[in-house]
Amino acid sequence: MSGFTRHRRSGRTIANFTGLEADLLRSLSAQVVELLRNERAEPASEVDPLEAMLDFSGPTSEPEDPVLLRFFPTAYRDDDDAAAEFRRYTEAALRDGKARTAVVLIETLEEAGLPPELDEDGLMIDVELEPAQAQDWLRALNDIRLALATRLEVEEGDEGYWESLPEDDPRTQAHDIYEWVGYLQETLVESLT
Repeated sequence: MSGFTRHRRSGRTIANFTGLEADLLRSLSAQVVELLRNERAEPASEVDPLEAMLDFSGPTSEPEDPVLLRFFPTAYRDDDDAAAEFRRYTEAALRDGKARTAVVLIETLEEAGLPPELDEDGLMIDVELEPAQAQDWLRALNDIRLALATRLEVEEGDEGYWESLPEDDPRTQAHDIYEWVGYLQETLVESLT
């Protein structure tokens, strides 16, 4: 398992993934996109593009899914009307942005050689990110990590709990993925500084 580094000559951020690691990242990103699109929060595609840009008929209530609520927390806890108005004007665009960054991660992996179906042992995927792509990857990795933390109910200072779980507990593997995504995020930040 390697993280991100900066290529000295090109200035690009690079990482090497096994086929399984790249496929896992693609799957997690696709799940984020699916979750973001699961609830209607965007104008219908038949709407004129200009009308869609001016349409502020987004959702006004909190999402039911805890991950979506973590992505889009209530802006005004003490004022339901202001919170609904804020959500109506912002959530659809925020969802679109999160979905777009997840798609950038998927497309980057596929452009680097990840096939639609992983069926090759020993496949290595070399990813080179331009600065704008690296920023999108940071956002996408952050969203994946938030989603995993929410689903697993990770809390600050609960490391002992996770270490006490048996290795065959499915939560252990999911938490290991959560930690790995955090490692990728950390090395990506370090490579950009």
